[in-house]
Amino acid sequence: MQDIIEKAKRIRLVVFDVDGVLTDGGLILGESGDEYKIFHVRDGQGLVMLRESGCFIAVITARSSRIVSERMTSLGIEYVYQGQNDKGRAFLELMEKLKLSKEQTAFIGDDFMDLPAMIRAGLAIAVADAHPIVKEHAHWTTNAAGGNGAAREVCELIMQSQGTLQMQIQHFLKH
Repeated sequence: MQDIIEKAKRIRLVVFDVDGVLTDGGLILGESGDEYKIFHVRDGQGLVMLRESGCFIAVITARSSRIVSERMTSLGIEYVYQGQNDKGRAFLELMEKLKLSKEQTAFIGDDFMDLPAMIRAGLAIAVADAHPIVKEHAHWTTNAAGGNGAAREVCELIMQSQGTLQMQIQHFLKH
């Protein structure tokens, strides 16, 4: 675990997959073609706290959905890459845009399409219910499943490693 903490200390960019990481992977489709997703509110709070602690937050997802845009906007997430069939390329483009090294990046995934980005990240993380091959390529695996607290677990690991978690908690104790 000490190795993971050392990697987490250097992270400046945290990139999440959406389906299966920020959600449980289920898709609810209405009769008129509307798509619905369930996001865990505590995961969202974790993303906000991590962003406020100084990390860049991004999502890279193969699907395109208006609801993802709306949810990320509501959380203040600036970097939203949808319709990305080559997540590795999108990840590298974002690293280049932000002028970050591999060691300064983390990617959280759950399925095969996430592997190209995960292998390019300094800290590759799989959610608890990720495919076993994805877990094999991860430096660390969360205890929580995708859409059920995994993102919050990642955020708190990074903030704890960087010494910013207590500052975020204190913000709430002052009110």
